[in-house]
Parts: sequence; structure tokens; C-alpha cells
Amino acid sequence: MTIRTIEIRERVMEKNDEMARDVRRRVHAAGVPTFNLVSSPGSGKTSLLERTLDELGKEFPIAVVTGDVQTVNDAERLARRTARLVQAVVTGGACHLDAKQVEAALEAIELDQTRLLFIENVGNLVCPASWDLGEDAKIVVFSVTEGEDKPLKYPKMFRQSRYAVLNKIDLLPYVPFDVDRAVGFAREVNPDLDFFFTSALTGEGMDDWFTFLRDQVYGAKVRH
Repeated sequence: MTIRTIEIRERVMEKNDEMARDVRRRVHAAGVPTFNLVSSPGSGKTSLLERTLDELGKEFPIAVVTGDVQTVNDAERLARRTARLVQAVVTGGACHLDAKQVEAALEAIELDQTRLLFIENVGNLVCPASWDLGEDAKIVVFSVTEGEDKPLKYPKMFRQSRYAVLNKIDLLPYVPFDVDRAVGFAREVNPDLDFFFTSALTGEGMDDWFTFLRDQVYGAKVRH
């Protein structure tokens, strides 16, 4: 008896990585820092982006691509904060975005008129960790309502991320959450992880986040 194994996943991943390299070349050539925001549902990714568009959207042009399983609700929320096109990718059940979807979204983005690109991934801390979208870095967002051990439960996502945003810190007086313990767990998984501590609701800690983004944008402009 002869068995033939067809490695479909490997081929799909190879094709995705090829497209991701093309996306990365294009955004780098245009000098556009690109960040892939990843999180579990309800962490506050969209609220973080709303605040960001309110604060920085008039200072420099920001493009946004959002991913969701069934709705365009997040894209509609963000579109109310900017005059620029917000693109919604409805995955129809898929638990992550892929590079082909981002590459298609780039066709509607005037990269020469863009200084910063956000990809808001599907709310999931498992699937998106394995998919390169051509971003400069993944930014993992989690909140004080989720438990300090999130990094230990989803180590690949925290390992693949370059930055972490601990959101909803305005709730710290009301929830049993130990910030030092959470950061410690995250650094066990990824010692190089840089943290931001924010409340997208009240604005607490957002200045550090805005400064980081400004540095990325203006630094890219100088390099470009």
C-alpha cells in the first residue's frame, strides 16, 4: 500500500509568506510604519484606535484595515473618526487575516499619502500568531479584565509580538489584577517585549502610546 501525503498547510503558509514579503516591500518603499494589532475579543483594540485617530489623525494621515469574522461594526466605528477610507475584511468565519487580504487592501490605499498603517486583526490570540501580514511588528493588546496569566496561556502570540498594550487600567481599583505579575509572565515568554499601559476610555497612559507612534512615523520619514 502506498500513501501520498499532501502538505496543504505548508503550501498555504509559503504562499502567505511570499505575499507578506511583497506587502512589506511596498510599505517600506513608501516609508509607512505598519502595525498588526492582535488581541482576544473585548480587549479594547478598536477603542485604542479611536483614541489614536482622534489624537493623531489630523497630524498625519493614517490608514486602517480591520478584520472581523461576521460584521463591519469596528470599521464603522473607526470610519466615524477619520475622513480616510477604513477597509473592512469580513473573514466569514476564519479566525485571522492573511497577507492576501492585506495585499488586496493596499490597492485602495494611497501609500504615498499615508504615514501610518494599522491592521486590526480578528479578535483571537491563537490563529493570528502564525500569519505574517507584512507588518513591521505585531502589537498584542490585553486588558486588566482578562487575568495576569494571559501571556502564559497564549505564549506564541506574546513571543511573536514586539510590543504589548495593557489596556483598561482605569479598572485596576475594581478588579483583582496584579500588573507586575502580568508583566513578569509576559517577559518570561518574551524578554524583549516593550509595554504601554493605557486606558482608551479615560486617556490615561495614552501620551506614551502617541509619542511612540510619532517617533515611528517621523523616524520612518527621515529614513525614507
